[in-house]
Amino acid sequence: MNDLIIAGSGPAGLSAAVYASNAMLDFVVIEKFPMSGGQILNTYDINNYPGFEQIDGFSLGQNFRKHAEKAGARFVNDEIKSIERTNGGYSVICGKNRYETKTIIYALGAAPRKLGVKGEAELSGRGVSYLATCDGNFFRGRPVAIIGGGDVALEDALYLANICSEVYLIHRRNEFRGAKYLQEKVIKNERIRILYNTQVEEILGENKVESVRLNNGQTLYVDGVFIAVGSQANSSLVEEFCELDRGFIKADESCVTSADGIFAAGDVRTKRLRHICTAVADGANAVYSVEEYLKKINTQ
Repeated sequence: MNDLIIAGSGPAGLSAAVYASNAMLDFVVIEKFPMSGGQILNTYDINNYPGFEQIDGFSLGQNFRKHAEKAGARFVNDEIKSIERTNGGYSVICGKNRYETKTIIYALGAAPRKLGVKGEAELSGRGVSYLATCDGNFFRGRPVAIIGGGDVALEDALYLANICSEVYLIHRRNEFRGAKYLQEKVIKNERIRILYNTQVEEILGENKVESVRLNNGQTLYVDGVFIAVGSQANSSLVEEFCELDRGFIKADESCVTSADGIFAAGDVRTKRLRHICTAVADGANAVYSVEEYLKKINTQ
């Protein structure tokens, strides 16, 4: 039986892997995707992670993975299908194998939230996207719209402004929620047209996106629509064990959840700020909490 299973290898999971290696725990990291890094793999430009004045998300994610591997972490490329409670801890059932463990650091992150308007589902993958850095190149030299007002929306707007003919940034409020330095860059960019106090009511097109209809009666003729309106936690695998808050696992900076032996780290847990640095901190805190928990159950 493992001391620990780390579910997910985004910044929180990879940080936990480094700390778990240093703690000499018997553990394995399970990641369903071929690449580690989580959502940062889709981040075009990162300039707020200490030690790196500017780096793309893919490179930073690979640096994290290499560090964890060098520290001695063992990775398994598999998808977790379910988790069951056992007498000694938990059984993690994957597509290929089953793993028995005393504890779990659950770091499966969050997924982009859907906008929920007519035409979104029908045209998903045919002009509607949630990943600008992955799909933006398909719209090179063409007009696109971005919906949102946080860091991701602002970063996407700046990225797409480099390759698209025109970028409409649509936000339902009268000011952005994203970082000030990103706001300044967006406002100064001549290719970005900002539409405050505006909402998309419908995404239109026959076989692909052709336009969006706004709540002010205006129609924007665009070839692509990028939706960046927040995220929803990937918490379904532990919802029967852990107390949730709007889908996010309730846990403070200790990463201790309501379920004995399960620790939530990264974007999946309740927290004020979901940034790379806070996810990395979660990974370290979670391992410390795991060590404390293992000491307790081993002395019982």
